[in-house]
Amino acid sequence: MNLLYANDALGAYPDSWYAATANTLPAFAPLKGETKADVCVVGGGYTGLSAALHLAEAGRDVVLIDAQRVGFGASGRNGGQLGSGQRVEQPKLEKMVGIEAARKLWDLGEDAKHLVKSLIAKHRIDCHLKPGVAWSASDKGDVAGLHDYAEHMDRVYGYQIETFDADRFAAEVCPSPDYCGGILDHDAAHLHPLNLALGLARACKAAGVRIFEGSAAQHIDHGAKATVRTDGGRVVADHVLLACNGYLGGLERKTAARVMPINNFIAATEPLGAAAQEVLRKDVAVADSRFVVNYFRLSHDGRLLFGGGESYGYKFPADISAKVRGPMSVVFPHLKDVRIDYAWGGTLGITMKRLPYLARLAPNILSASGYSGHGLGTATHAGQLMALAVEGQGDGFDTMAAIPTTPFPGGPAMRTPLLALAMTWYALRDRLGV
Repeated sequence: MNLLYANDALGAYPDSWYAATANTLPAFAPLKGETKADVCVVGGGYTGLSAALHLAEAGRDVVLIDAQRVGFGASGRNGGQLGSGQRVEQPKLEKMVGIEAARKLWDLGEDAKHLVKSLIAKHRIDCHLKPGVAWSASDKGDVAGLHDYAEHMDRVYGYQIETFDADRFAAEVCPSPDYCGGILDHDAAHLHPLNLALGLARACKAAGVRIFEGSAAQHIDHGAKATVRTDGGRVVADHVLLACNGYLGGLERKTAARVMPINNFIAATEPLGAAAQEVLRKDVAVADSRFVVNYFRLSHDGRLLFGGGESYGYKFPADISAKVRGPMSVVFPHLKDVRIDYAWGGTLGITMKRLPYLARLAPNILSASGYSGHGLGTATHAGQLMALAVEGQGDGFDTMAAIPTTPFPGGPAMRTPLLALAMTWYALRDRLGV
């Protein structure tokens, strides 16, 4: 089963609140026949669009192909949170790779965050960018852990994160009875993710990138000049950049062994009006400390956008609203009967260590994926790093590529059931509070 088509209509965005409020872009035609380029980018999400834009601005002739629409995948469906650093918190990262490498990765993560903000400003992308992401805790031990993290970031990295006890968090950030404190990162941000992707696509087009939609890559012929074959044509290029994340499928097996697709789900309630104050006291995004993270924020028209629940099979559940309503009702019991106007799923790519997987698959073929839920900034930055590597400036790409990676156990046949078993255990642990 191909995840590009398993849950979505061909050539159509999902029925999401993002799609309903998107700054729409006319469809690009599919690739027909043979074309040549300096660089062929496979995938029209943040990674591919960023890579294509940076290369085109550097004077390269770039072709970008996407199996569906630009921004169709995780880039147009996610929670819209632009976080700091890497997906793995710095103290844990220091233990994994050492303090020096951890500092480099922190700096790269900050570069990613600031890159997104600068692209939005430079290209005047209307995507409702707003500051602030909070992390909330459902037990006192997690509160202590978040406060310790804030202290560590101040002491070791000079990075300021505001801390909140239970009373202040409820009064100033989020009044959920499930939370008993947290932290607030004022330099992190949140935004409309599909409009960011569409804005980047407009910038690509203006820079001369040739974009082809409805053009799934079927095979790549390696060589001094690589050839990317689609059903309708082929691209012969000096360089190929793979930017497919959870939708890679079997196109490149080395990456597929290390990046596993999982599904996540979001619901948008009816507009809450004045009741929005009983959800958030500040217009910030929130993620909680549960293993299967709940994340939420208010839309610019006053809806609660709530992400919760994961699945590890190919198909989305028949009732996505019910899937999300369960965790949403734990966080906000007073909204258990609220009307849900939109509910959608999406596929992201995770790695064993929850750090991105960047790799040189051949001298002229690069891949970046596996953002593990931290992709808004990291994916955009990975695209820039791939572009710089093509231009002969590979330090940033090689730093990310040096992160130790491990294939998922069991091969394609066993890794999904093994992960599902592990995630079921963690979900049960969260419910029992152990």
